Amino acid sequence: MHKQTKLKAIPKSVKLTVWERDNEHCVFCGRWVDESCACAHFIARSQGGLGIEENILTLCGWCHQRYDNSPYRQEMRTLFAEYLKKHYPDWDEQKLIYKKGL
Repeated sequence: MHKQTKLKAIPKSVKLTVWERDNEHCVFCGRWVDESCACAHFIARSQGGLGIEENILTLCGWCHQRYDNSPYRQEMRTLFAEYLKKHYPDWDEQKLIYKKGL
């Protein structure tokens, strides 16, 4: 597996930690979801988003689709940034992006 692909993938341990952090619920609508839903990248993989806790959110399928493909993305992104900052005091978007050579 290419290093960049590996770094953007979400390890099972990260999914479990994020799902538990998010109280087993979609952080947008509050619906209960299973562990597999802890897979939404705050910064998209296509934009270099890493598969680390600070970049992953638990979203139900509907909210994940809405976040990825709707005009509400920026509004949702603002809410998600606030949410992540509450959990990670040193949270910084720039630390969530793959940088070649690291």
